[in-house]
Amino acid sequence: MGDGEGLVTVVVVSRNRKSELLQTLGHHPSPVILIDNGSTDGTADAVEHVHPAVRVVRLGSNHGATARNLGVALATTPYVAFADDDSWWEPGALDTAARILDKQPEIGLLAARILLGPENRPDPVCDLMANSPLRPEPGGYAKPILGFVACAAVVRRDAFLISQGYDPVVFFGGEEERLALDLAAGGWELCYEPDLVVHHHPSLSRGKARDRDVLILRNRLLTATMRRPLSVVLRQALRASRSGTAGLRAVLTAVPRLPAALAARRPIPPDLEHRLTLLETWQSAGAFQR
Repeated sequence: MGDGEGLVTVVVVSRNRKSELLQTLGHHPSPVILIDNGSTDGTADAVEHVHPAVRVVRLGSNHGATARNLGVALATTPYVAFADDDSWWEPGALDTAARILDKQPEIGLLAARILLGPENRPDPVCDLMANSPLRPEPGGYAKPILGFVACAAVVRRDAFLISQGYDPVVFFGGEEERLALDLAAGGWELCYEPDLVVHHHPSLSRGKARDRDVLILRNRLLTATMRRPLSVVLRQALRASRSGTAGLRAVLTAVPRLPAALAARRPIPPDLEHRLTLLETWQSAGAFQR
Protein backbone atom coordinates (compact mmCIF):
# COMPACT_ATOMS: atom_id res chain seq x y z
CA MET A 1 0.00 0.00 0.00
CA GLY A 2 1.11 3.57 -0.66
CA ASP A 3 0.16 7.05 0.47
CA GLY A 4 -1.26 5.76 3.74
CA GLU A 5 -3.92 3.77 1.88
CA GLY A 6 -6.31 2.22 4.34
CA LEU A 7 -4.94 4.35 7.20
CA VAL A 8 -5.47 7.97 6.09
CA THR A 9 -8.63 9.61 4.77
CA VAL A 10 -8.23 12.88 2.90
CA VAL A 11 -10.96 15.35 3.85
CA VAL A 12 -11.46 18.26 1.47
CA VAL A 13 -13.81 21.18 2.07
CA SER A 14 -14.73 23.42 -0.85
CA ARG A 15 -17.18 26.14 -1.75
CA ASN A 16 -17.70 27.50 -5.27
CA ARG A 17 -14.26 26.61 -6.63
CA LYS A 18 -15.28 23.90 -9.05
CA SER A 19 -12.55 24.34 -11.66
CA GLU A 20 -9.70 24.29 -9.12
CA LEU A 21 -11.18 21.39 -7.19
CA LEU A 22 -11.55 19.22 -10.29
CA GLN A 23 -7.83 19.67 -10.94
CA THR A 24 -6.56 18.98 -7.42
CA LEU A 25 -8.82 16.08 -6.43
CA GLY A 26 -6.97 13.76 -8.78
CA HIS A 27 -3.81 14.17 -6.70
CA HIS A 28 -5.38 12.71 -3.55
CA PRO A 29 -5.00 9.01 -2.68
CA SER A 30 -8.17 7.18 -1.64
CA PRO A 31 -10.22 7.35 0.42
CA VAL A 32 -11.32 10.96 -0.15
CA ILE A 33 -14.30 12.73 1.37
CA LEU A 34 -15.40 16.03 -0.14
CA ILE A 35 -17.60 18.25 1.99
CA ASP A 36 -19.31 20.65 -0.40
CA ASN A 37 -19.86 23.71 1.76
CA GLY A 38 -23.06 25.01 0.19
CA SER A 39 -21.67 25.58 -3.31
CA THR A 40 -23.94 27.12 -5.93
CA ASP A 41 -21.72 26.51 -8.98
CA GLY A 42 -22.48 22.83 -9.52
CA THR A 43 -19.38 21.64 -7.68
CA ALA A 44 -20.91 18.49 -6.20
CA ASP A 45 -22.42 17.26 -9.49
CA ALA A 46 -19.17 17.89 -11.36
CA VAL A 47 -17.07 16.02 -8.81
CA GLU A 48 -19.39 13.02 -8.81
CA HIS A 49 -19.09 12.90 -12.61
CA VAL A 50 -15.32 13.42 -12.94
CA HIS A 51 -14.17 11.73 -9.71
CA PRO A 52 -16.73 8.99 -8.93
CA ALA A 53 -14.50 7.41 -6.26
CA VAL A 54 -14.73 10.53 -4.10
CA ARG A 55 -17.45 10.49 -1.46
CA VAL A 56 -19.35 13.75 -1.83
CA VAL A 57 -21.33 15.21 1.06
CA ARG A 58 -23.56 18.14 0.16
CA LEU A 59 -24.26 20.80 2.77
CA GLY A 60 -27.15 23.14 2.13
CA SER A 61 -25.28 26.15 3.50
CA ASN A 62 -21.78 27.34 4.35
CA HIS A 63 -20.63 25.71 7.60
CA GLY A 64 -17.20 27.33 7.56
CA ALA A 65 -14.36 25.35 9.08
CA THR A 66 -16.76 23.15 11.06
CA ALA A 67 -17.53 21.35 7.80
CA ARG A 68 -14.24 19.51 8.34
CA ASN A 69 -15.67 18.04 11.54
CA LEU A 70 -18.26 16.16 9.51
CA GLY A 71 -15.56 14.77 7.24
CA VAL A 72 -13.58 13.48 10.20
CA ALA A 73 -16.69 11.97 11.77
CA LEU A 74 -17.46 10.10 8.53
CA ALA A 75 -13.90 8.82 8.12
CA THR A 76 -13.30 5.21 9.12
CA THR A 77 -9.48 5.38 9.14
CA PRO A 78 -7.37 6.13 12.24
CA TYR A 79 -5.82 9.22 10.63
CA VAL A 80 -7.21 12.11 8.60
CA ALA A 81 -5.34 14.47 6.30
CA PHE A 82 -6.89 17.81 5.43
CA ALA A 83 -6.65 19.47 2.03
CA ASP A 84 -8.20 22.54 0.47
CA ASP A 85 -9.46 22.82 -3.08
CA ASP A 86 -6.16 24.50 -4.02
CA SER A 87 -3.77 22.09 -2.28
CA TRP A 88 -2.62 18.47 -2.36
CA TRP A 89 -0.19 16.16 -0.59
CA GLU A 90 3.05 15.09 -2.25
CA PRO A 91 2.98 11.39 -3.26
CA GLY A 92 4.23 9.26 -0.41
CA ALA A 93 3.68 11.94 2.25
CA LEU A 94 0.62 10.32 3.78
CA ASP A 95 2.31 6.93 3.87
CA THR A 96 5.13 8.54 5.86
CA ALA A 97 2.64 10.27 8.15
CA ALA A 98 0.85 7.00 8.87
CA ARG A 99 4.13 5.27 9.76
CA ILE A 100 5.07 8.08 12.15
CA LEU A 101 1.67 8.12 13.83
CA ASP A 102 1.68 4.34 14.15
CA LYS A 103 5.02 4.48 15.97
CA GLN A 104 4.31 7.62 18.03
CA PRO A 105 0.93 7.21 19.77
CA GLU A 106 1.45 10.43 21.73
CA ILE A 107 1.28 12.58 18.58
CA GLY A 108 -2.13 14.05 17.83
CA LEU A 109 -1.17 16.17 14.83
CA LEU A 110 1.62 16.39 12.27
CA ALA A 111 2.14 19.62 10.32
CA ALA A 112 3.76 19.42 6.90
CA ARG A 113 6.17 21.57 4.96
CA ILE A 114 4.27 23.74 2.47
CA LEU A 115 5.48 24.57 -1.04
CA LEU A 116 3.71 27.48 -2.70
CA GLY A 117 2.78 27.85 -6.35
CA PRO A 118 4.36 26.22 -9.41
CA GLU A 119 7.74 27.56 -8.26
CA ASN A 120 7.51 25.44 -5.08
CA ARG A 121 8.43 28.40 -2.90
CA PRO A 122 8.71 27.52 0.81
CA ASP A 123 5.82 28.97 2.81
CA PRO A 124 7.33 31.34 5.42
CA VAL A 125 5.04 29.87 8.08
CA CYS A 126 7.27 26.78 8.00
CA ASP A 127 10.15 28.91 9.30
CA LEU A 128 8.04 29.73 12.35
CA MET A 129 7.44 26.08 13.05
CA ALA A 130 11.00 24.98 12.36
CA ASN A 131 12.82 27.76 14.21
CA SER A 132 10.55 28.57 17.13
CA PRO A 133 11.90 28.57 20.70
CA LEU A 134 9.66 25.66 21.67
CA ARG A 135 11.57 22.53 22.62
CA PRO A 136 10.34 18.94 22.75
CA GLU A 137 9.64 17.28 26.04
CA PRO A 138 12.12 14.57 27.11
CA GLY A 139 11.52 11.71 24.72
CA GLY A 140 9.40 13.87 22.44
CA TYR A 141 9.35 12.97 18.77
CA ALA A 142 10.13 16.17 16.87
CA LYS A 143 9.80 19.94 16.75
CA PRO A 144 6.77 20.90 18.88
CA ILE A 145 4.30 23.48 17.57
CA LEU A 146 1.27 25.32 18.89
CA GLY A 147 -0.23 26.22 15.54
CA PHE A 148 -0.61 24.78 12.07
CA VAL A 149 -2.12 25.35 8.63
CA ALA A 150 -5.26 23.28 8.16
CA CYS A 151 -4.54 22.19 4.59
CA ALA A 152 -1.14 20.85 5.67
CA ALA A 153 -2.07 18.80 8.71
CA VAL A 154 -2.62 15.11 9.43
CA VAL A 155 -4.54 14.39 12.62
CA ARG A 156 -5.14 11.35 14.72
CA ARG A 157 -8.89 10.96 14.32
CA ASP A 158 -9.56 10.10 17.97
CA ALA A 159 -7.57 13.11 19.18
CA PHE A 160 -9.45 15.41 16.83
CA LEU A 161 -12.84 14.13 17.97
CA ILE A 162 -11.92 14.32 21.67
CA SER A 163 -10.83 17.94 21.11
CA GLN A 164 -14.20 18.60 19.40
CA GLY A 165 -12.62 19.76 16.16
CA TYR A 166 -13.29 23.24 14.84
CA ASP A 167 -15.92 25.43 16.48
CA PRO A 168 -18.58 27.77 15.09
CA VAL A 169 -17.46 30.75 17.18
CA VAL A 170 -14.57 31.64 14.88
CA PHE A 171 -16.28 29.94 11.89
CA PHE A 172 -13.39 30.44 9.45
CA GLY A 173 -10.01 32.16 9.32
CA GLY A 174 -7.35 31.26 11.88
CA GLU A 175 -9.61 28.46 13.08
CA GLU A 176 -6.58 26.24 13.70
CA GLU A 177 -5.47 28.14 16.81
CA ARG A 178 -8.17 26.98 19.20
CA LEU A 179 -7.92 23.39 18.02
CA ALA A 180 -4.14 23.42 18.47
CA LEU A 181 -4.52 24.69 22.04
CA ASP A 182 -7.15 22.08 22.88
CA LEU A 183 -5.05 19.25 21.47
CA ALA A 184 -2.05 20.42 23.49
CA ALA A 185 -4.15 20.91 26.62
CA GLY A 186 -5.41 17.36 26.17
CA GLY A 187 -1.86 16.03 26.38
CA TRP A 188 -1.32 15.41 22.67
CA GLU A 189 1.91 16.35 20.96
CA LEU A 190 1.75 18.58 17.87
CA CYS A 191 4.85 18.32 15.70
CA TYR A 192 6.29 19.89 12.58
CA GLU A 193 7.56 17.22 10.21
CA PRO A 194 9.37 18.69 7.15
CA ASP A 195 9.55 15.27 5.50
CA LEU A 196 5.82 15.63 4.85
CA VAL A 197 5.18 17.95 1.92
CA VAL A 198 2.05 19.74 0.75
CA HIS A 199 1.68 21.70 -2.48
CA HIS A 200 -0.46 24.81 -2.19
CA HIS A 201 -1.41 26.98 -5.16
CA PRO A 202 -3.41 29.76 -3.46
CA SER A 203 -6.68 30.36 -5.25
CA LEU A 204 -7.06 33.53 -7.29
CA SER A 205 -10.67 33.71 -6.12
CA ARG A 206 -9.73 34.44 -2.52
CA GLY A 207 -11.29 37.46 -0.87
CA LYS A 208 -9.51 40.76 -0.33
CA ALA A 209 -6.36 40.54 1.78
CA ARG A 210 -7.52 43.37 4.03
CA ASP A 211 -10.80 41.60 4.82
CA ARG A 212 -8.90 38.43 5.64
CA ASP A 213 -6.60 40.38 7.98
CA VAL A 214 -9.66 41.66 9.83
CA LEU A 215 -11.05 38.14 10.07
CA ILE A 216 -7.80 36.72 11.43
CA LEU A 217 -7.54 39.48 14.07
CA ARG A 218 -11.18 39.01 15.06
CA ASN A 219 -10.78 35.27 15.45
CA ARG A 220 -7.55 35.60 17.40
CA LEU A 221 -9.43 37.74 19.90
CA LEU A 222 -12.31 35.27 20.06
CA THR A 223 -9.92 32.35 20.57
CA ALA A 224 -8.18 34.26 23.36
CA THR A 225 -11.58 34.84 24.96
CA MET A 226 -12.27 31.11 24.87
CA ARG A 227 -8.88 29.88 26.08
CA ARG A 228 -6.54 32.61 27.40
CA PRO A 229 -6.39 34.63 30.66
CA LEU A 230 -8.66 37.66 30.58
CA SER A 231 -5.62 39.93 30.91
CA VAL A 232 -4.42 38.57 27.56
CA VAL A 233 -7.85 39.15 26.01
CA LEU A 234 -7.86 42.76 27.17
CA ARG A 235 -4.31 43.36 25.97
CA GLN A 236 -5.07 41.93 22.54
CA ALA A 237 -8.25 43.99 22.23
CA LEU A 238 -6.46 47.22 23.16
CA ARG A 239 -3.57 46.50 20.82
CA ALA A 240 -5.91 45.73 17.93
CA SER A 241 -8.12 48.77 18.49
CA ARG A 242 -5.07 51.05 18.45
CA SER A 243 -3.45 49.45 15.42
CA GLY A 244 -5.58 51.11 12.76
CA THR A 245 -8.77 50.57 10.82
CA ALA A 246 -8.37 46.81 10.39
CA GLY A 247 -7.75 46.26 14.09
CA LEU A 248 -10.71 48.39 15.10
CA ARG A 249 -12.96 46.55 12.65
CA ALA A 250 -11.74 43.26 14.11
CA VAL A 251 -12.70 44.30 17.64
CA LEU A 252 -16.10 45.61 16.58
CA THR A 253 -16.95 42.50 14.56
CA ALA A 254 -15.91 40.29 17.47
CA VAL A 255 -18.44 41.87 19.82
CA PRO A 256 -21.54 40.02 18.51
CA ARG A 257 -19.71 36.70 18.95
CA LEU A 258 -18.41 37.38 22.46
CA PRO A 259 -21.37 35.75 24.28
CA ALA A 260 -20.74 32.50 22.40
CA ALA A 261 -17.00 32.76 23.04
CA LEU A 262 -17.57 33.32 26.77
CA ALA A 263 -19.98 30.38 26.90
CA ALA A 264 -17.23 28.20 25.43
CA ARG A 265 -14.55 29.59 27.74
CA ARG A 266 -12.17 26.99 29.14
CA PRO A 267 -8.73 28.48 29.95
CA ILE A 268 -5.72 26.40 29.03
CA PRO A 269 -3.37 25.12 31.77
CA PRO A 270 -0.72 27.57 33.08
CA ASP A 271 2.20 25.59 31.64
CA LEU A 272 0.65 25.71 28.18
CA GLU A 273 -0.06 29.43 28.55
CA HIS A 274 3.60 29.91 29.47
CA ARG A 275 4.74 28.11 26.32
CA LEU A 276 2.34 30.11 24.18
CA THR A 277 3.54 33.39 25.72
CA LEU A 278 7.14 32.37 25.04
CA LEU A 279 6.28 31.75 21.40
CA GLU A 280 4.41 35.06 21.05
CA THR A 281 7.22 37.01 22.68
CA TRP A 282 9.73 35.50 20.28
CA GLN A 283 7.47 36.24 17.35
CA SER A 284 6.79 39.86 18.36
CA ALA A 285 10.53 40.45 18.79
CA GLY A 286 10.85 40.18 15.04
CA ALA A 287 12.26 36.68 14.86
CA PHE A 288 9.55 35.78 12.38
CA GLN A 289 7.88 37.91 9.77
CA ARG A 290 5.32 36.51 7.33
